[in-house]
Amino acid sequence: MTDVMPVTDTALVTLWCRASEARRADAIVDDPMAIRLVDSLDYDFSKFKLSTGRQDLALRALAFDHGSRRYLSAHPKATVVALGEGMQTSFWRLDAAGLGHDFRWLTVDLPPMIELRQRLLPESPRMSTCTQSVLDFSWMDQVDPRDGVFITAEGLLPYLEPSEVLDLLRECARRFPGGQMMFDLPPKSQALLAARPRLWKILRGDWPRTPFSLTVRELARLADTMPAVRAVHDLDLPRGRGPLFDTLLSKTQGLLIDRPLRRWIGMNWPTIATLTLLEFDD
Repeated sequence: MTDVMPVTDTALVTLWCRASEARRADAIVDDPMAIRLVDSLDYDFSKFKLSTGRQDLALRALAFDHGSRRYLSAHPKATVVALGEGMQTSFWRLDAAGLGHDFRWLTVDLPPMIELRQRLLPESPRMSTCTQSVLDFSWMDQVDPRDGVFITAEGLLPYLEPSEVLDLLRECARRFPGGQMMFDLPPKSQALLAARPRLWKILRGDWPRTPFSLTVRELARLADTMPAVRAVHDLDLPRGRGPLFDTLLSKTQGLLIDRPLRRWIGMNWPTIATLTLLEFDD
């Protein structure tokens, strides 16, 4: 068993939920690497037991897989840049998806997370790391944009300050023409709550604040207000399991009730409130 260094619960709970989902006979995600990681860590995951059976984090992982696969299908030699990757295991799921073995992978994260990943995860000549903050834009110098760039920020942007996020989006669009970037955001109400630290402490305890979010309308305006952003897409959730995540969501996509339903889901499962894809100018 491997000891866990100072790594945030935000990274470990997502790992636990994916592994728990992958262990199910009716699993919606196939993630043997997540199971392997959970079984190898000397960590008390019992604090996350109430999260067992949650589909939201597995659905979010699937959504990012689908976005990456679409881009890699058109750009098979592209580089996927995983910002603040934490204990995600996306590379191995995509590597098993029959996309070929030409795409490359760059993880950008802080030292404790990179060290833990290097201790626990297998190496690949197609994988590399930048041990630094995603807000230190020098990681962009490590990316060759000629074959395409797909940037993921899974579960990251809400924890940054609004000005930091907008600077990051703006610089990615400027530096990677023809690339795309995918990210998720919680409901705007969660960012408004985070702006009141005392109330946040009462309602959310020690969970890190999430000061950034945008509504779907605010996100759509990025195509008009942010240079080099060509298009903004509000993405649908993949189909899950059960009457809500399978039947109801799939049947209401494109209808007037779709967005109110997703807002309600986002209030209860904030990790899947909004999924956004940015396309950058060529």
